[in-house]
Amino acid sequence: MSLLLKYLIVFGVSMVPLIELRGAVPIGTGMGLDWVSTLIVSIIGNCIPVPFILLFVKAVLKWMRGCNIGLFSKVSNWLYEKAEKNRAKIEKYAIFGLYVFVAIPLPGTGAWTGALVASVFDMPKWKSIISVSAGVATAGIIMTVGSQFVKAVILMFS
Repeated sequence: MSLLLKYLIVFGVSMVPLIELRGAVPIGTGMGLDWVSTLIVSIIGNCIPVPFILLFVKAVLKWMRGCNIGLFSKVSNWLYEKAEKNRAKIEKYAIFGLYVFVAIPLPGTGAWTGALVASVFDMPKWKSIISVSAGVATAGIIMTVGSQFVKAVILMFS
């Protein structure tokens, strides 16, 4: 497999919801790619969808709420109910909380979810982009350190 193809795989995986950078960094490490380049490609790929989510997700969710397809309206209503339930916490910590939320590399806390939260709560778009991007970079560093550690342990015992 060519080097370019490997980096395109890392880039593509980093853009996929739920997998995002948290999956792309270990994949790049597993393919033997340079950790710095893998980190940079993963961060860029993970951040590309953020402005689009911030700009368009509310309109999509509004459409889903009024849609005749039961699954769409259920998902949209569930999301709004969950957001309202956590409104006080989210508004208290706002942009910094958004950064911390995205920076913690756990499933469901990535750029897609962070941008969705920022949009639902009408957080300022530029501040949200910066906050989510900084969170992605922090999560990327954490995942890179973890991946390199696992790689070193595997090499030590092989």
